[in-house]
Amino acid sequence: MNLNWDDLLRGRARPSDGDEVTLEGEVFPLDGVPGDRLLLVAEAACCIGCGPERETTVEVLLDGAAPAGRSVRVTGIWRVSPEGAPWRWRIEAARVAARVSGGPWLNRRALLAASPLLCAAPRVARAQVPAGAGRALVGTTAPMDLHSHAGRVILLPANPDRAFQPLAAPMREGGMSLVSLAIVADSPATRVVDRLIQPYRQPAPGELWAHGQAAFARLHRLVAQEGLAVVTDKASLARSMRPGAAPAVLVESEGGDFMEGRIDRLEWAFREQRLRHLQLTHYRVNELGDIQTVGAVHNGLTDFGVEVVRACNRLGIAVDVAHATLAMVRRAAEVSTKPILLSHTSLSSQPRPFSRLITAEHARVVAQTGGVVGIWPLVGDNPTPRRYAESMARMVDAVGVDHVGIGSDMRGLLSSSAFETYLVTPDLAQALLEVGFDAEGVKKLMGGNFARVLAAVLPG
Repeated sequence: MNLNWDDLLRGRARPSDGDEVTLEGEVFPLDGVPGDRLLLVAEAACCIGCGPERETTVEVLLDGAAPAGRSVRVTGIWRVSPEGAPWRWRIEAARVAARVSGGPWLNRRALLAASPLLCAAPRVARAQVPAGAGRALVGTTAPMDLHSHAGRVILLPANPDRAFQPLAAPMREGGMSLVSLAIVADSPATRVVDRLIQPYRQPAPGELWAHGQAAFARLHRLVAQEGLAVVTDKASLARSMRPGAAPAVLVESEGGDFMEGRIDRLEWAFREQRLRHLQLTHYRVNELGDIQTVGAVHNGLTDFGVEVVRACNRLGIAVDVAHATLAMVRRAAEVSTKPILLSHTSLSSQPRPFSRLITAEHARVVAQTGGVVGIWPLVGDNPTPRRYAESMARMVDAVGVDHVGIGSDMRGLLSSSAFETYLVTPDLAQALLEVGFDAEGVKKLMGGNFARVLAAVLPG
């Protein structure tokens, strides 16, 4: 019996105990799993914050060696685990091979039928795109990354003085014009447990405020060391997009935790730290609202979160709803008078509970504001620019070519990425041409959409 995850998780397919089944999926890389078994999930671990859930995980007991890759096809005997077992299902005497088919993305025809705002660029896969076409195209546009921790910008409480990595040189060589460079605002109150980021304690009053100040200071040291320009308004955005301009950054905070519920600290960050991109939440439920990776507390955006969104609109700070629950995204979209961002995620037909992936419905809430969804370069085994381009194309099928961009989350990912350095920027442009986008569509995806949102949001 051939199983698929959609039927299995929706209850449309229920093998009998003892049936032989075949199921394709992704191996979850969890420490402590014995060598004679593996954990199979529907989608690759998208980030260090996504863990396997009992109700959506199959334990596989191996009959022989497993392939080295993460994308696999499993054939064996189906078992329903007893109550109290760590995982809901089990496949025994399993034979495991590398998976040939792609991931569990949404069917294109279903997306087209479901999307009321779809304006996807016409695409016809091209067998031959001239070598160098991507690099030539990058030279005529201004590529931009919606979310990045490149250069080792993140302040780690346990290693506050770790050395930076080069940022300007790979941006310049690859043709990347601007990256939204993010501090992480909640690090002191989170920790890694079994390869998952989890909130683990209530921070002391003033602790996250002090951390935020130090994290912004580290970001500006990197900016100064690398000679990067900082985009703060429409004029500096326009300068960053000119041919030959110095690589530029937009100052971002991943989480509004540094404010600790005080709106004056947002004003301070805007004025003193040149903050122009605020992701409302990260890996702890904060004063602004709920997150995808733990249970909801506030039922969406809080009253303080509403105040922050309105202040961002007034000041000229882009509002980012990455990591936020769908209920919170809906409320932020209602409140905001400007386009909003969801800077880094990927599309899924049915995300696991507490997954960072989103549905087409979730993405459309952002698109309906005129906003942009940044796509992760997490594409399973053999992460190539072509597979990244295909992942971006699937989101285009869901929300249209005007609402998708690059969200590399560089230096912030668990798995191997198809976009680990800005040197590969021309390769991504080449791949987008090869999967069938025309030059104008590629320019939008590579940075034009993000630039449009920033032009609408930043102060004059």
